[in-house]
Amino acid sequence: MRDDVMRRGALFIREAAIDWDAVPRGSYLRDIPALKGFRRLAFDANVTFFAGENGTGKSTLLEGIAVAYGYNPEGGTKNYHFSTYRDVSELEEAIRLVRGYRQRNSGYFFRAESFFNVATAAKLEYNDDGSMPDYHAQSHGESFLSFLQDECREGVYLMDEPEAALSPQRQLTLMLHIHSMALEGSQFIIATHSPILLGLPEARILDFSEDGIHPIRYEETGSYQITKLFLKRREQILGELFKDTGE
Repeated sequence: MRDDVMRRGALFIREAAIDWDAVPRGSYLRDIPALKGFRRLAFDANVTFFAGENGTGKSTLLEGIAVAYGYNPEGGTKNYHFSTYRDVSELEEAIRLVRGYRQRNSGYFFRAESFFNVATAAKLEYNDDGSMPDYHAQSHGESFLSFLQDECREGVYLMDEPEAALSPQRQLTLMLHIHSMALEGSQFIIATHSPILLGLPEARILDFSEDGIHPIRYEETGSYQITKLFLKRREQILGELFKDTGE
Protein backbone atom coordinates (compact mmCIF):
# COMPACT_ATOMS: atom_id res chain seq x y z
CA MET A 1 0.00 0.00 0.00
CA ARG A 2 1.10 3.57 -0.52
CA ASP A 3 3.47 4.80 2.19
CA ASP A 4 1.40 7.93 2.87
CA VAL A 5 -1.74 5.83 3.31
CA MET A 6 -0.06 3.47 5.76
CA ARG A 7 0.88 6.27 8.17
CA ARG A 8 -1.54 6.30 11.11
CA GLY A 9 -2.28 9.97 10.67
CA ALA A 10 -3.46 9.28 7.14
CA LEU A 11 -6.19 6.94 8.36
CA PHE A 12 -9.63 8.48 8.71
CA ILE A 13 -10.21 6.82 12.10
CA ARG A 14 -6.98 6.60 14.10
CA GLU A 15 -8.34 5.53 17.45
CA ALA A 16 -11.52 4.49 19.26
CA ALA A 17 -11.99 4.67 23.01
CA ILE A 18 -14.82 4.05 25.46
CA ASP A 19 -15.67 6.58 28.14
CA TRP A 20 -17.03 4.17 30.76
CA ASP A 21 -18.31 7.07 32.85
CA ALA A 22 -20.88 7.58 30.08
CA VAL A 23 -22.08 3.95 30.31
CA PRO A 24 -24.84 3.29 32.89
CA ARG A 25 -23.77 1.15 35.85
CA GLY A 26 -26.29 -1.59 35.10
CA SER A 27 -25.57 -1.72 31.37
CA TYR A 28 -25.11 -5.11 29.72
CA LEU A 29 -22.03 -3.63 28.05
CA ARG A 30 -20.17 -4.04 31.33
CA ASP A 31 -20.80 -7.80 31.17
CA ILE A 32 -19.27 -8.38 27.72
CA PRO A 33 -15.83 -9.85 28.49
CA ALA A 34 -14.06 -8.45 25.43
CA LEU A 35 -15.38 -4.95 26.09
CA LYS A 36 -15.45 -4.56 29.87
CA GLY A 37 -11.67 -4.19 30.05
CA PHE A 38 -11.50 -2.15 26.87
CA ARG A 39 -10.20 1.40 27.04
CA ARG A 40 -8.76 2.37 23.67
CA LEU A 41 -7.94 0.82 20.31
CA ALA A 42 -5.45 2.32 17.85
CA PHE A 43 -5.93 1.57 14.16
CA ASP A 44 -2.75 1.12 12.16
CA ALA A 45 -3.89 -0.57 8.94
CA ASN A 46 -6.24 0.34 6.11
CA VAL A 47 -8.19 -2.88 6.73
CA THR A 48 -8.99 -4.06 10.26
CA PHE A 49 -11.04 -7.19 10.94
CA PHE A 50 -12.98 -7.90 14.14
CA ALA A 51 -13.00 -11.68 14.62
CA GLY A 52 -14.34 -13.98 17.33
CA GLU A 53 -17.38 -15.90 18.48
CA ASN A 54 -20.95 -14.62 18.45
CA GLY A 55 -21.76 -12.43 21.43
CA THR A 56 -18.22 -11.23 22.04
CA GLY A 57 -18.98 -7.59 21.22
CA LYS A 58 -17.68 -7.27 17.65
CA SER A 59 -20.88 -5.86 16.16
CA THR A 60 -21.57 -3.76 19.26
CA LEU A 61 -18.22 -1.99 19.04
CA LEU A 62 -18.45 -1.64 15.27
CA GLU A 63 -21.90 -0.05 15.52
CA GLY A 64 -20.70 2.32 18.24
CA ILE A 65 -17.80 3.44 16.03
CA ALA A 66 -20.13 3.87 13.04
CA VAL A 67 -22.64 6.02 14.93
CA ALA A 68 -19.87 8.07 16.55
CA TYR A 69 -18.44 8.72 13.09
CA GLY A 70 -21.81 10.00 11.92
CA TYR A 71 -23.38 7.05 10.12
CA ASN A 72 -27.02 6.11 10.37
CA PRO A 73 -27.44 3.25 12.90
CA GLU A 74 -29.27 1.09 10.34
CA GLY A 75 -26.61 1.63 7.72
CA GLY A 76 -26.02 3.63 4.58
CA THR A 77 -23.97 6.76 3.94
CA LYS A 78 -23.72 9.83 6.14
CA ASN A 79 -26.62 11.29 4.17
CA TYR A 80 -29.04 8.57 5.33
CA HIS A 81 -31.16 9.62 8.28
CA PHE A 82 -34.13 7.24 8.16
CA SER A 83 -35.14 4.88 10.98
CA THR A 84 -37.38 1.80 10.86
CA TYR A 85 -36.50 0.59 14.37
CA ARG A 86 -34.45 1.69 17.37
CA ASP A 87 -31.75 -0.80 18.28
CA VAL A 88 -28.63 1.17 19.19
CA SER A 89 -26.66 0.18 22.27
CA GLU A 90 -25.71 2.52 25.09
CA LEU A 91 -22.23 2.55 23.60
CA GLU A 92 -23.43 5.19 21.16
CA GLU A 93 -22.89 7.96 23.72
CA ALA A 94 -19.67 6.54 25.14
CA ILE A 95 -17.46 6.07 22.07
CA ARG A 96 -14.75 8.66 21.50
CA LEU A 97 -12.88 8.78 18.18
CA VAL A 98 -9.55 10.27 17.19
CA ARG A 99 -9.69 11.19 13.51
CA GLY A 100 -6.91 11.54 10.96
CA TYR A 101 -6.17 14.69 9.03
CA ARG A 102 -7.71 13.58 5.72
CA GLN A 103 -11.29 14.37 4.72
CA ARG A 104 -13.24 11.44 3.33
CA ASN A 105 -14.88 11.60 -0.12
CA SER A 106 -17.26 8.73 0.49
CA GLY A 107 -18.14 6.04 3.00
CA TYR A 108 -20.71 3.50 4.03
CA PHE A 109 -21.93 1.53 7.04
CA PHE A 110 -23.15 -1.93 6.02
CA ARG A 111 -25.30 -4.11 8.28
CA ALA A 112 -26.37 -7.40 6.75
CA GLU A 113 -29.69 -7.55 8.61
CA SER A 114 -30.78 -4.04 7.62
CA PHE A 115 -29.52 -3.72 4.05
CA PHE A 116 -33.07 -4.25 2.70
CA ASN A 117 -34.18 -1.15 4.62
CA VAL A 118 -31.19 0.81 3.32
CA ALA A 119 -31.90 -0.23 -0.27
CA THR A 120 -35.54 0.81 0.16
CA ALA A 121 -34.53 4.21 1.52
CA ALA A 122 -32.04 4.62 -1.31
CA LYS A 123 -34.81 4.05 -3.84
CA LEU A 124 -37.59 6.08 -2.22
CA GLU A 125 -35.84 8.91 -0.37
CA TYR A 126 -32.39 9.47 -1.87
CA ASN A 127 -32.98 8.99 -5.57
CA ASP A 128 -34.53 12.26 -6.64
CA ASP A 129 -33.09 12.24 -10.16
CA GLY A 130 -33.74 8.52 -10.74
CA SER A 131 -30.07 7.83 -11.44
CA MET A 132 -29.57 5.33 -8.63
CA PRO A 133 -29.97 1.64 -9.58
CA ASP A 134 -32.86 -0.36 -8.14
CA TYR A 135 -31.02 -2.63 -5.73
CA HIS A 136 -34.21 -4.58 -5.03
CA ALA A 137 -34.03 -5.88 -8.59
CA GLN A 138 -30.96 -7.91 -7.60
CA SER A 139 -30.30 -10.59 -5.01
CA HIS A 140 -29.19 -9.45 -1.57
CA GLY A 141 -25.58 -10.32 -2.24
CA GLU A 142 -25.48 -8.89 -5.76
CA SER A 143 -27.16 -5.67 -4.66
CA PHE A 144 -24.63 -5.18 -1.87
CA LEU A 145 -21.69 -5.68 -4.24
CA SER A 146 -23.28 -3.30 -6.74
CA PHE A 147 -23.80 -0.69 -4.04
CA LEU A 148 -20.18 -0.93 -2.94
CA GLN A 149 -18.87 -0.80 -6.50
CA ASP A 150 -21.04 2.24 -7.22
CA GLU A 151 -19.56 3.93 -4.12
CA CYS A 152 -15.97 3.14 -5.11
CA ARG A 153 -14.41 6.31 -3.79
CA GLU A 154 -11.88 7.05 -1.07
CA GLY A 155 -13.51 6.94 2.34
CA VAL A 156 -14.45 4.98 5.47
CA TYR A 157 -16.32 1.68 5.13
CA LEU A 158 -17.64 -0.10 8.20
CA MET A 159 -19.14 -3.55 7.59
CA ASP A 160 -20.93 -5.99 9.86
CA GLU A 161 -20.76 -9.55 8.46
CA PRO A 162 -20.73 -8.57 4.77
CA GLU A 163 -20.31 -12.24 3.84
CA ALA A 164 -23.82 -13.08 5.08
CA ALA A 165 -25.42 -12.97 1.62
CA LEU A 166 -22.37 -13.76 -0.48
CA SER A 167 -21.27 -17.06 -1.99
CA PRO A 168 -17.60 -18.02 -1.53
CA GLN A 169 -16.91 -16.81 -5.07
CA ARG A 170 -18.55 -13.45 -4.37
CA GLN A 171 -16.60 -13.16 -1.13
CA LEU A 172 -13.44 -13.36 -3.23
CA THR A 173 -14.87 -10.60 -5.44
CA LEU A 174 -15.52 -8.49 -2.35
CA MET A 175 -12.01 -9.19 -1.04
CA LEU A 176 -10.48 -7.99 -4.29
CA HIS A 177 -12.62 -4.84 -4.23
CA ILE A 178 -11.68 -4.08 -0.61
CA HIS A 179 -8.00 -4.57 -1.43
CA SER A 180 -8.22 -2.25 -4.44
CA MET A 181 -10.01 0.48 -2.48
CA ALA A 182 -7.57 0.18 0.43
CA LEU A 183 -4.68 0.67 -1.95
CA GLU A 184 -6.30 3.94 -3.02
CA GLY A 185 -6.59 5.11 0.58
CA SER A 186 -9.95 3.85 1.86
CA GLN A 187 -10.21 2.53 5.40
CA PHE A 188 -12.22 -0.57 6.29
CA ILE A 189 -13.29 -1.89 9.69
CA ILE A 190 -15.10 -5.20 9.27
CA ALA A 191 -16.69 -7.64 11.71
CA THR A 192 -16.68 -11.07 10.07
CA HIS A 193 -16.63 -14.85 10.51
CA SER A 194 -15.52 -15.47 6.93
CA PRO A 195 -12.28 -17.47 6.63
CA ILE A 196 -12.05 -16.09 3.10
CA LEU A 197 -12.24 -12.38 3.94
CA LEU A 198 -9.98 -12.81 6.96
CA GLY A 199 -7.25 -13.99 4.60
CA LEU A 200 -6.89 -10.56 3.01
CA PRO A 201 -3.16 -9.72 2.79
CA GLU A 202 -1.84 -6.92 5.02
CA ALA A 203 -5.06 -6.72 7.04
CA ARG A 204 -4.95 -6.50 10.82
CA ILE A 205 -7.09 -9.04 12.67
CA LEU A 206 -8.34 -8.35 16.19
CA ASP A 207 -9.73 -11.28 18.17
CA PHE A 208 -12.63 -10.65 20.57
CA SER A 209 -12.61 -13.20 23.38
CA GLU A 210 -12.97 -13.75 27.13
CA ASP A 211 -9.47 -12.29 27.49
CA GLY A 212 -10.29 -9.01 25.77
CA ILE A 213 -9.33 -7.71 22.33
CA HIS A 214 -5.97 -8.78 20.95
CA PRO A 215 -4.16 -8.92 17.58
CA ILE A 216 -4.14 -12.39 16.09
CA ARG A 217 -2.65 -14.11 13.06
CA TYR A 218 -4.93 -15.43 10.34
CA GLU A 219 -4.03 -19.05 11.08
CA GLU A 220 -4.96 -18.52 14.74
CA THR A 221 -8.53 -17.41 14.05
CA GLY A 222 -11.33 -19.80 14.96
CA SER A 223 -12.89 -19.33 11.53
CA TYR A 224 -9.75 -20.60 9.82
CA GLN A 225 -9.05 -23.44 12.26
CA ILE A 226 -12.58 -24.83 12.32
CA THR A 227 -13.00 -24.59 8.55
CA LYS A 228 -9.65 -26.29 7.97
CA LEU A 229 -10.49 -29.05 10.47
CA PHE A 230 -13.90 -29.67 8.90
CA LEU A 231 -12.51 -29.87 5.37
CA LYS A 232 -9.77 -32.29 6.42
CA ARG A 233 -11.86 -34.49 8.72
CA ARG A 234 -15.43 -33.99 7.54
CA GLU A 235 -16.62 -37.59 7.90
CA GLN A 236 -15.15 -37.98 11.39
CA ILE A 237 -16.63 -34.67 12.60
CA LEU A 238 -20.07 -35.44 11.16
CA GLY A 239 -19.94 -38.90 12.69
CA GLU A 240 -19.28 -37.41 16.13
CA LEU A 241 -21.86 -34.70 15.64
CA PHE A 242 -24.68 -37.03 14.64
CA LYS A 243 -23.75 -40.18 16.59
CA ASP A 244 -26.67 -39.84 19.01
CA THR A 245 -29.27 -38.76 16.45
CA GLY A 246 -29.52 -41.97 14.42
CA GLU A 247 -28.49 -40.14 11.24
